[in-house]
Amino acid sequence: MRALRASTPFLAPALVGLLLGVLALWPALGPGFVLRYDMVFVPDPPIPAIPPTGGGFPRAVPSDLVVALLSSVLPAQIAQKAILLGIFVLAATGAAALVPGERQVARLAAAAFYAWNVYLAQRLLLGQWALLLGYAGLPWAVRAVTREGIWRTALALVPAAVGGFQAMLVSAMAVLPVAGRRAPRALLVVAVLSLPWLVPALGSAAVTDPAGVRAFAPRADGPLGTLGSLLTLGGVWNSGAAVPGQETWWSALVRLAVAVAAVAAYALLKGGWPLATRGHRGQGTEEGRGGDSGEGDGESGGRPAYWGGLAAASAAGLAVGCAGAFLPGVVEAMVGLWPGFGPLRDGQLYLAPFVLLQAVGLAAVTARLAPAVRPGMLVLPLLVLPTFALGAFGRLVAADYPPDWSRAQRIVDADPAPGALLTLPWGAYRAFGWNGGRVVLDPAVKLFHRRVVWNDGLPVGLGDGRTLTLATEDPLARRVGAVLAGSGPLTGPLAAEGIGYVLIQRSNENLFRDRLPGARLVFAGQDLLLFRL
Repeated sequence: MRALRASTPFLAPALVGLLLGVLALWPALGPGFVLRYDMVFVPDPPIPAIPPTGGGFPRAVPSDLVVALLSSVLPAQIAQKAILLGIFVLAATGAAALVPGERQVARLAAAAFYAWNVYLAQRLLLGQWALLLGYAGLPWAVRAVTREGIWRTALALVPAAVGGFQAMLVSAMAVLPVAGRRAPRALLVVAVLSLPWLVPALGSAAVTDPAGVRAFAPRADGPLGTLGSLLTLGGVWNSGAAVPGQETWWSALVRLAVAVAAVAAYALLKGGWPLATRGHRGQGTEEGRGGDSGEGDGESGGRPAYWGGLAAASAAGLAVGCAGAFLPGVVEAMVGLWPGFGPLRDGQLYLAPFVLLQAVGLAAVTARLAPAVRPGMLVLPLLVLPTFALGAFGRLVAADYPPDWSRAQRIVDADPAPGALLTLPWGAYRAFGWNGGRVVLDPAVKLFHRRVVWNDGLPVGLGDGRTLTLATEDPLARRVGAVLAGSGPLTGPLAAEGIGYVLIQRSNENLFRDRLPGARLVFAGQDLLLFRL
């Protein structure tokens, strides 16, 4: 009975998160995989090598391992859908957990906003599900570090640990300021949970191109300019991640009004949550005001213990985003000095604490409204961003892999001989007809139980018609790229670099087949060609 009572306050927020997840992902919940930009799930994913064998930065550590383990007990496409829906449920329940328990409508308002906003939508449309695991677990980590011990904090940070380096960096930005005097203990937890990606990153020979600062800098995605986009939780660098209609004046102004109201209400929480009024339990009392100190813990009416820390983290996140947009030279110098500053290139992702601040602030707004008006706040996020529904109007849709991919996978994985696999054409992203032309990272990168060599030097549009191609990170990929840039036969030079297989999209056959003399064609399908060197 005690466990049931403890879980009951989270049932309604969990249901809100689940319903919003289904609404956002509906076209993606059918048979097949959701493949968009960095979101690449494949049938029967291999267990990745530990430590990673690739030469680039370990961005998919340990998320690829967790997906592979989960896919060993569930069909991979079911595992993907469970993870995506879980992000919405975890985010909604976590945001609700930061609002006093007697304010049920306010809790649900926070849950709805945190699970339905421009930041989450844009990052999902970029396919950054691993980052969103950290985003979803962020409010739980904030709650744990202020209320509970080191083990609860570690447990709350598990989603971020699974997500990898971006998820952990965003979580650390919020957790450490919120921890206050507990910051050394929180830092220890963050450091230990970061070891799976931190150790291979420190030992990597990969390089970070400082030019990526301008390529990944926040941009205006509406009429309010770059700063206005950041304040309204947008501003992502890739225009392909924009939610339909968010560039209109009405959408931008309504989101700005919500942001201003939420931030102002959050500032007023310094004096504590407003007294419960009619419609709340404990009406007209001083119950739970946190005593003389005015401090509360999320289950009372006093000032939240996380109040100052979350405000500081939000300000820091905005500062990082603004630095990339308005002071790119400073960030470029930092990246040039040490590649470890590379994660600062995509400054907009550090808005996650600010999203949480606005969610709590919206709950505070709700708590101050008349009881008859409060339920309307639950649907406000949907009214502000209606086009996130139905997979952002068809941008998130499930698709089936053609049989060629599984056949090539079986041939390569059955071969015990060493040798990496080179995937061509020489570019990171593909736009397959069978995936509706949606851009996605080459699935070959995740498909095979051996090292895959691919071009991780990304071309990024700068928004003014120009395209900037970033330097390749992986040293082996740089050498292979130099071979491909030549005009002679490829078979010998590729074999000398340790390449054992070459996988070619059938549409690019004429570009490469004549340059592979002596290579043995081991599979020829409608979509793929596979050569053994």
